[in-house]
Amino acid sequence: MNANEKIYSGKTKDIYALPNGNILLAFKDDVTGADGVIDPGANTVIGKVEGKGRKSLAMTDYFFKGLRAANIPTHLVQLDIEQGTMEVRRAEPLGKDVNGAGGLEFVCRTRPWGSFVRRYKQYIRDTEQKLDYLVEITLKDDERGDPLINDDTLVALGLLSPSHLQQAKDITRNVCRIVETDLRGKGLTLIDMKIELGLVDDEVVVIDEISADAMRVMDDTGTVLAHGTVYEKLIGA
Repeated sequence: MNANEKIYSGKTKDIYALPNGNILLAFKDDVTGADGVIDPGANTVIGKVEGKGRKSLAMTDYFFKGLRAANIPTHLVQLDIEQGTMEVRRAEPLGKDVNGAGGLEFVCRTRPWGSFVRRYKQYIRDTEQKLDYLVEITLKDDERGDPLINDDTLVALGLLSPSHLQQAKDITRNVCRIVETDLRGKGLTLIDMKIELGLVDDEVVVIDEISADAMRVMDDTGTVLAHGTVYEKLIGA
């Protein structure tokens, strides 16, 4: 893989342009967190975990198969777990700004946790309170801590059309339901998850990955599971 083919280097992936017009995502072993504690929702890389990239890719393969069975479109073309790479159709991420930067993340919550509790603590009855697949949308903006943005602002700023916004929220909820149902069958609880969405031929599709890198999963003791533990529960050691 020639270095001059690289078009972007992210926190957990490097991105390459392929001669056929598609994109290659190369998963990395980097982990994000704060104060030495691994946290998939954090914006700072704090180290590496051997094999973590391939495990994230394997989980993405696992969940994308479930999406395909449910007729939820993705940008996946093919993947190679041993190489840690995923070939995808070129997509325009939803919410890119006028300079082609930024983008949006779509968070789906089944119960209060994390930043949601910090924001709304005085209004929350308990952490078992059902949120009914609440969708929150955030700007991908590390410098500003990935701020929330509401529906009216997205439309007013021209970041999303009303129809694409509704499609995106519907897809986010459906993905969350599929992942939650799968995990429940393994005795696990999905607390929340985030996905990215993009346009391929003006169709809203799931892009990037779906793995323990972008979700919180709890076991029957109330313990939030580490990335590797979720992988073992889903796919095996």
